[in-house]
Amino acid sequence: MNCSRSYSKISSETVFYQYTFNFILLSVFLFSAIKTNAGTNLLSKSKPARVLQSVIMREATWALMQQPITVTAETSGRSAGGKHDFFSEGDYWWSDPKNPSGPYIQKDGMTNPDNFVAHRQAMIRFSRIVGALASAYKLTGDKKYADHALVHLKAWFVDPETLMNPNLLYAQAIQGRFTGRGIGIIDTIHLMEVAQGVLVMKAAFNETDVNAIKNWFSRYLDWLTSHQYGKDEMNAKNNHGTCWVMQVASFAKLTGNQELLDFCVERYKRVLLPDQMAADGSFPLELARTKPYGYSIFNLDAMTIICQILSNKKENLWNYKTSEGKWMHKGIEFLYPYVAEKDKWPFKKDVMYWENWPVAQPFLVMGAAAYGNKKWFHTWKKLDHSPEVEEVLRNLPIRNPLIWLD
Repeated sequence: MNCSRSYSKISSETVFYQYTFNFILLSVFLFSAIKTNAGTNLLSKSKPARVLQSVIMREATWALMQQPITVTAETSGRSAGGKHDFFSEGDYWWSDPKNPSGPYIQKDGMTNPDNFVAHRQAMIRFSRIVGALASAYKLTGDKKYADHALVHLKAWFVDPETLMNPNLLYAQAIQGRFTGRGIGIIDTIHLMEVAQGVLVMKAAFNETDVNAIKNWFSRYLDWLTSHQYGKDEMNAKNNHGTCWVMQVASFAKLTGNQELLDFCVERYKRVLLPDQMAADGSFPLELARTKPYGYSIFNLDAMTIICQILSNKKENLWNYKTSEGKWMHKGIEFLYPYVAEKDKWPFKKDVMYWENWPVAQPFLVMGAAAYGNKKWFHTWKKLDHSPEVEEVLRNLPIRNPLIWLD
C-alpha cells in the first residue's frame, strides 16, 4: 500500500524524463556496440558483396563453362612420382651454365621459366573455379553453381581416374638434388578456397559426396602432420611456417578436426606471432629476402587468414596480443601505408615483379572487417581484384573474400 501511494505521487513529467534518459542510455550503448562489433558486420559482407558482385558473376559465368583439369592431365618426365602425384619444381633453381648436366644452382628470387608448372596452374585454376562458383552461390543461392563445382571437386578428390593423391611428396623438386621437399607444401595453399567453397556450398551437396571430399582432406591432413616434410614445414621460421598453419587450419575446419584447430590456435599465439613479428609490426625474415615487399604482403595475408579461420565467439585471434604488444592490428598498421602509397616503401625493391604488387590483398578486407577500419576497406576497394600475373596468383591464396566473411 505504501508503495502504491509513493508511486501515485510521481508526476507524468518525471516519468517522461526517466524514459527519455533510459532511451538515450540505450541508444548510446547500441551505437557503441554497432561501432565495435556490428560495425565489423557492416564491412564483413554487404559492402564487399557490392564491390565484388560484377567480378563474381563474370568469374562464375566463366567457371560454368570450364571442365575439370587435374594433375592427371599432364605429366613431367622429371617427376619421380606417378600419374596421380602433384609435381612442381623449385622456382629459384636453374641449370648450372658451368655444369649443364649437373645439379641445379639457386638464384634466389629469380623464377626459372623452364620449370614444370602445369600442376600448379591446374590447382590455381581449380581454386579459381570453385571460389567463383561458391561466391556466386552465396550471392544468389542458385544450385547450378554448386552442381558444377561438384563436377570439379569429384574429379580432383573422388574419381579414381583423375584424382590427386593426398600428399606432396614430389613438390618443389630440384634437379640433381631432391625429388621433393617440405617447402613444396606451400603449393597447396590454393586448396584452401576449395575447402572453404565446400563449406559454403555443402547444403547443396549430398552427404555421400561431402564425406568423400572430407575424407580426401582428412588423409591429406594426416600426411601434413605426420610426414617429415610436413614437420619440416611446420617448423619453418618464415612464411612457410605460417602457410603450414594456415592450410592445416583451413582443412581442419572443413573436416571438423577440433584437435588440429586448437593446435593451430596455440601455434599462432606461441610461435608465429611472437617469433616472426618485430616490435614495429614488420616481419624481419621477409624483409631480408630478395623480394621483401611481396613476401611481407604474402606473410601478412597468411597471418590474417589464420585469424579469420580460427576466430570465433570464444577465441578472437584478431585481438590477441603477446606480452610484448605484438598483434595483428600492428602488423597491418605497419604495412598499410606502403600498400596505400607504394613509393614510400623504405626498403629495397623486389628483384622481380616489383611492379605487380599490390593487388586487392586479403589482409586489407579481412582487417577492415575485423577492426571496422574504413580506410583499409577503401584502399582494398580501389586495387586490382582480377590479377592475371602468374607470380601474383601463386602468392595470392585468397581471391574470393566473400566466402570467408561471415
